[in-house]
Amino acid sequence: MIGIYLIAAFVISGLLFLNRNTLLNNLLLIAFVILQAGFTVYEYLHKGITELGFFRPDALGILLLGTLCIVCIPAILHSYLYIRNHKETTPRVRAIFFSALVMLITAVGAAYLANHIAVAWIFVEITTLSASALIYHHRNERSLEGTWKYVFICAISVTFIFIGILFLSMALRQVGSTDLSFDNLMSKASQLNMFWLRLAFLFIFTGFTAKLGLVPMYTAGIDAKDKAPAPAGALFATVLMNLGFVGIFRIYVVIAQTPLHDWANSVIMIAAFLSVFIATVYMVKVKNMKRIFAYSGIEHMGLVMLGVAAGGIGYYAAILHIILHAFVKSSLFFQFSQVYRTYQSKSIYDMGNYFKYNLTGAMILLLGFICVTAMPPSGLFISEFMIFRSLFQGHHLIVLVLVLILLTMIIWAFGKNIFKLLFAPPIGFNDSNVAIIRPVESLSQFALLALSVYLGLNPPLQFVNLIQEAIQKLPV
Repeated sequence: MIGIYLIAAFVISGLLFLNRNTLLNNLLLIAFVILQAGFTVYEYLHKGITELGFFRPDALGILLLGTLCIVCIPAILHSYLYIRNHKETTPRVRAIFFSALVMLITAVGAAYLANHIAVAWIFVEITTLSASALIYHHRNERSLEGTWKYVFICAISVTFIFIGILFLSMALRQVGSTDLSFDNLMSKASQLNMFWLRLAFLFIFTGFTAKLGLVPMYTAGIDAKDKAPAPAGALFATVLMNLGFVGIFRIYVVIAQTPLHDWANSVIMIAAFLSVFIATVYMVKVKNMKRIFAYSGIEHMGLVMLGVAAGGIGYYAAILHIILHAFVKSSLFFQFSQVYRTYQSKSIYDMGNYFKYNLTGAMILLLGFICVTAMPPSGLFISEFMIFRSLFQGHHLIVLVLVLILLTMIIWAFGKNIFKLLFAPPIGFNDSNVAIIRPVESLSQFALLALSVYLGLNPPLQFVNLIQEAIQKLPV
C-alpha cells in the first residue's frame, strides 16, 4: 500500500504544480485528503507488516500517522482560506504552495513508517526541500532570509545524521552486518561497537534536533514558523517536530539496550533542560505572537525529552504529549491567520480587544492558552504531570524544581500577551475596516482542542495500547 500511496501522492503533487485551474486544484486536494485518510486506516489495519522491504507500520508510526492525518485535513482547508483571503490567487503561486504542502505531508508520513534509518534520512531531506518552498511563499526579503536560514541549518543537520549513519554502520561491522534497519539494530544492539555507537548517537541526535526544535539546532524552526503562512507553520510546529522525535526515539530505543543508556539519558536531559531555559528567556521578551507560539513549541519538546530521559512513566507521557501538543498548537496557528487578517500585524503592540472583533476566534485563543500551558482540563496537564512524576521518581529533583520555575515564567509571559490581545484596547488601531470573520472558520480549532482534552482525560483503550506497545522495548 505504501508504494501506491507514495506514487499517488507524488503524482498529485506534480499535477498541483503544473495545474493552473482553480476547480482542478480543489479536486486534487480533495483526492489527496481521501488518499491520506485511506492510507492511515490501511496502515492501522496492517500494523507490523513490512512493505517494500523498508517500511513497517509499528505502534509509534501509526499513532503519529493518525495525528498527521487529523492535522493535515484542517491545514489544507485553512491553506485554501489563506490563499483566498490574502488574494494570493496567482495560479503559479498557488500551484507551488499546494504542491509543496502535499509533498511535505507525504514525506513526513513516509518517514514515520520507515524501518531503515537511511530511508528515513531521505524523507527528512524531502521535508526540508518542500518546507523551504512554503517558507518562501511571500517572495520578500524576510521570507528569503528565513528560507536560506532554514535550508542552511537543515543542510547541516542532515549532514550530521548522515555522518551518524556512517558511524552506525561501523558499529555494525563488529557483528558482520550491514543492515541498518531498526529491527536489525535492535536485535544486535548488545553486540555493537560501543565507541562508534556513541558517536553515531551524538551525530544523529544533534541532526534531528533541527526538526524536533531542541538545543542545539532549534533556531531553524523558529524563523520557518514565523515567515511561512500560518497553516504551513502549523505543520512545522506539530507533525514536522514529531518527525524529529521519531528520529531520535528510534535510535534511543537501540541505545537503551546497551551500557550507553545512562550516558544517552544525560545527553538528552542537558539538551532538554537548555531548551526549556532558552524558550523561557525568549518568551519573556518576544512580542511577535507567531514567534511566541514557536518558542512555546521549543518548551514543549524540551519537556517531552525530559520525560524520555527520566524514563519510567515518562516514556508514556512523552508520546502522549507530542500527540496532544500537535492538536493544541496547530489550532493556535490556524487561529493566527484570523488574528493577522484583523490587525495586519504580528506584533502584540498592534493588537487588542480581540473579543470585540472576533468573538469565536477569541474563545479559541483563550481555550488554546489554557490547553497549551497545561492548565486543567487540558490533556497536556495529564502528560506534563506524568513527566514531572517521572523526574521525581528518577530523583532528578533539582531539574524538576528548576523546570517548574521556568514554566511559571512561561505561563506569565504567555498569559500577559494573550490577555493583552484579547482584552486590552489596541493603541492607534483603526477598526473601521476590520475584516469580518465567519465563526465557521474556527470550528476545526474547537474540534482539535476538544480532541486534545478527550485523549488526555479519557483516552480510548486502543490509543493507550498503542502507546504502551510503542514503549514496550524500553527498560522499565
